[in-house]
Amino acid sequence: MEFRQLGNSGLKVPVLSFGAGTFGGRGDFFKAWGSTDVKEATRLVDICLDAGVNFFDTADVYSAGLAEEILGKAIAGRRNRILISTKATFSMGEGPNDVGSSRYHLLDACDASLKRLGSDYIDVYHMHGFDPQTPVEETLKTLDTLVQSGKIRYIACSNFSGWHLMKSLSVSERYGWSRYVAHQVYYSLIGRDYEWELMPLALDQKVAAIVWSPLGWGRLTGKIGRGKPLPKVSRLHKTGDLGPQMPQEYLYKVIDAIEEVSRETGKSVPQIALNWLLQRPSVANVIMGARDEEQLRQNLGSVGWNLTAEQVAKLDAASNPEVPYPYWHQRSFERNPKPV
Repeated sequence: MEFRQLGNSGLKVPVLSFGAGTFGGRGDFFKAWGSTDVKEATRLVDICLDAGVNFFDTADVYSAGLAEEILGKAIAGRRNRILISTKATFSMGEGPNDVGSSRYHLLDACDASLKRLGSDYIDVYHMHGFDPQTPVEETLKTLDTLVQSGKIRYIACSNFSGWHLMKSLSVSERYGWSRYVAHQVYYSLIGRDYEWELMPLALDQKVAAIVWSPLGWGRLTGKIGRGKPLPKVSRLHKTGDLGPQMPQEYLYKVIDAIEEVSRETGKSVPQIALNWLLQRPSVANVIMGARDEEQLRQNLGSVGWNLTAEQVAKLDAASNPEVPYPYWHQRSFERNPKPV
């Protein structure tokens, strides 16, 4: 298993991590993802560790805390071999202070996650989303306090826009507080918005990308394509409208290209999609999900080999999205640096 440096930190992480969003299945939304219990979770952790994957990602809101509890039980007795990433910010209760990135909420949320995980510390602690109602200084000072206390080792964010992230980095630099070393982002062959602003920022500021939903919200599993309608059993039936949207023809065009490369390489559609991401700039880690052992072993097969430059170019061309403003204007400067 290849390990990469996590942004501007000394921490090394495997290029693949396991996403525990399928653990628990509490509530309709997460039940559609999966309902892995402790026994099966322990087996999946065993397989990951045998393959060199020692990084596990979860969040407090996954199955209302149950995913963290199951992960904690699955790793019991081997915490020193494992890296844990979890998140806070989204609502965990009915009260007005049970949500957000305030000092009040984060201190309680961190302690609650530690208890559920059965751990004294969290390796990478993410802000699950940007809280516009809490001053950035309050959030970052609180996170720095948690780092100084030893409860958190590194801080990261997720789903921030470019200015959210840059402002946060600037505040950390101004006060000498702990800095976001990673940004957990949606990125896939059918979702390349990350490339416009967040990727250049990541490269400039040394903020590593940790990719969530690398299979395009379940659309690049190999079960969907031209002449292959959505299977009867699919989480997309219940969650499709809640995730990223795209024209059907665009989706099929990308899948056509992936299937062509799949035939050339003998690799599966998910393996092609994951391997493409691992060759993208700024990407340090890709989170893979799995309902069962078969899916996990399939995803683990995405490493140990690389697509050729020609195959990458073919996938790039098929998935190339329309360029939004101001990026088409900036590209015109690259070609011909004259006023437009």
